[in-house]
Amino acid sequence: MSTPTPRKIAFIGAGNMTQSIVGGMVKSGYPADHIFVSNPSDAKLNTLKERHQLHVSNDNAEIAQQAEVIVLAVKPQLMADVCADLSRRVPNLDSKLIVSIAAGIRIPKYRQYLNENITMIRVMPNTPSLVGEGVSGLVADDRASAADKAFIEFAFDGVGQTLWVADEDELDILGAVAGSGPAYFFEFMASLQKAAVALGFDHEKARAMVQQTALGAATMAIDSDLELEDLRKQVTSKGGSTAKGIEVYQAADIDDISEQAVRAAVARNQEMAKLF
Repeated sequence: MSTPTPRKIAFIGAGNMTQSIVGGMVKSGYPADHIFVSNPSDAKLNTLKERHQLHVSNDNAEIAQQAEVIVLAVKPQLMADVCADLSRRVPNLDSKLIVSIAAGIRIPKYRQYLNENITMIRVMPNTPSLVGEGVSGLVADDRASAADKAFIEFAFDGVGQTLWVADEDELDILGAVAGSGPAYFFEFMASLQKAAVALGFDHEKARAMVQQTALGAATMAIDSDLELEDLRKQVTSKGGSTAKGIEVYQAADIDDISEQAVRAAVARNQEMAKLF
């Protein structure tokens, strides 16, 4: 995607995700002098300023007033207080694009926190975004323009792939698959490592074997047009050792296990939305 017309963008919060998004934007050609970041403490701000020559502040409202786009990148439990301060001190919030990367808090709640007339996009990036290989789900309210959507898509394309979803219910599902998914994969990888160690492999060698196999399998899936099930079949010779291993997973009904895990995560996402 080409670099959009620059807008002044303010990130409230300088955590790892902000650092990754900012780094991706600058790497993609976005002018650093249009980027503002605030944080209560100075260490992360100083790192960002030294690395990218952008604007930093300890005052959220100061940078929000200067920006056309405000990205709320604070923990959900801090969001109400952060928004209350912005609502008191930034008079023209309804003229800006508000973006949130916090899990659980829905757009109607932000309207209560900030202003009934705000324009809002919610983004749910997952943790592989920290290494530029993420999936970010996006959902916009009906006030967001095509230019607003293109701008935010550009910002998050710098840390992986972006996927627009139809509504916030669908964003909960994306969160349960892409957001929680890395933990599912790590759990499976750890179990394979333990199995190798139990059969006599050195711990570090077992990890190296598992993680490279995971990377190779993911790369094959990305590079192939085949369905994932068909890729599995390609690796599974009839009557061979892989087939015997797959029989064990199928006997445990791995499809049902995955569906139960995703449904449980979706339910928790919906519960969390009621906490704020």
